[in-house]
Amino acid sequence: MLAASLLLFLLFELLPGDVAISALGAYSTEEQRRIWLTLHGYDRGALVRYIDWLWRFVTGDWGQSMLLRGSVAGIVAGRLANTAILAACFFAVLTPLALGMGVLAGMKERSVLDRVVSAICVLTASVPPFASTVLASAILVFGLHWLPGTSSGIDGFSWRELVMPVLVLVLYDVGYVARITRTSMAEAMTAPYVRLATLRGIPYHRVVLRHALRNALVAPVTVLLLHVNWLVSGVIVVEFFFAYKGFGSLILEASLGKDLFLLEACTMVTVAIAVASQSLSDLAYLWLNPRLRA
Repeated sequence: MLAASLLLFLLFELLPGDVAISALGAYSTEEQRRIWLTLHGYDRGALVRYIDWLWRFVTGDWGQSMLLRGSVAGIVAGRLANTAILAACFFAVLTPLALGMGVLAGMKERSVLDRVVSAICVLTASVPPFASTVLASAILVFGLHWLPGTSSGIDGFSWRELVMPVLVLVLYDVGYVARITRTSMAEAMTAPYVRLATLRGIPYHRVVLRHALRNALVAPVTVLLLHVNWLVSGVIVVEFFFAYKGFGSLILEASLGKDLFLLEACTMVTVAIAVASQSLSDLAYLWLNPRLRA
C-alpha cells in the first residue's frame, strides 16, 4: 500500500507544470499556474509534500474535484456505493450459477452434461464485454423493449436498471469460473479418499457434499475473491455504456477530465480494494485447505 502511494505520488505530484496545466486547463497563463502551485504547496520539498499528501489521504481530506465541483471523498463514497450494489447483484447471480454448473459438470466428467456446460463456458468466455453489451442491448432493449438501456445509479433507481449491467458481467465471467470449478470437482471426484468413501458404502450425496465439494471449492472461491479486482476495472466499459454512475465510470471521467485529486483518490481506493481482496483470498484459501493450518 505504501509502495503504491509512493509510486502514485511520483507520477502525479512531482510534475508541477503538468499538474497545473491539467488542473487549470491548457489556456491558463504562467502566472495562474504559478499561483496554483504555490497555493497547493509545490514550493515545499518532495518528502514534505509526500508525507502531507499521504496524511491527508488517510484522514479523508482528498481535496475538491474541479470536474464535478464537490468534495472528492463524498463523490468517491457515493460512486463506490453504487458499484457495491452492482457488485452484490453480480456475485449473487454469478456464484450459484457458476459453481452449480461447474460442480454438476465435474461430477459427471465426459458426460453429455459436461460437454454442454463446457460449450457454454467457451462461448460466453470468448465474447468480450464491449461486444456482449451491444448484442444484449440490441436484443433486450431495442428489439424486445423489455429493459431500459441506461441506469441512473442514483437514489431511487429501479432494479430493472441493474439487469443489463449484471447480465453482461455475468455472461462474460460465468464461463471462466465454471471451468475452474469443473476442473477442481473432476479432480476431487477421482481422489483416493473419495473412492475409499464410496467403497465403504457411504451414500453418494454425502461423499460429494462432505468429502469432494469442500476440496473442490478451494480454487473457485479464491478466484471469485480475486475477481473483485477485475470487477473494479471491468465495470468501466459496462458502466459507461449503460450510463451507470458507479466507481468505474468515475475513473474514466477523472481521466478524461484531467481531474488530479479525483484521479489520485480513485487510484488509491483501487489499490486498497486490491490489497483487501487479496488478503481475504488468502484467508479463504487457508480456511478451505486444512493442510495449510497444520
